[in-house]
Amino acid sequence: MARRSARKRIPLAQQMVYDNMRGQFEAMGTGGQYHQCQKDYALRLIDKYGVRATARILEIPRRTLQRWCRSQSKRVRRCPAWVYAWAARRRKKRAFWSWRGYG
Repeated sequence: MARRSARKRIPLAQQMVYDNMRGQFEAMGTGGQYHQCQKDYALRLIDKYGVRATARILEIPRRTLQRWCRSQSKRVRRCPAWVYAWAARRRKKRAFWSWRGYG
């Protein structure tokens, strides 16, 4: 029973942290357009969590965050670096099995 409640409490605690981050982000602005301190805060979160996670945490479009990164000359990758290595291994496996008539 205690294990099940811990499973429920961990995501709730994580969501509370994200809500706190979003609250800090919203408190920095005055409404309407985003203020520069909000952009700086979001860029710090991008360095720590990545673009997709930051977009999910702050509930703002990912493309907006990518545009801010480009304006700061920060390189934004479409996906994490490990994905390219994974895709190369996958292509190699497919070629291996395709040559044997399975693809």
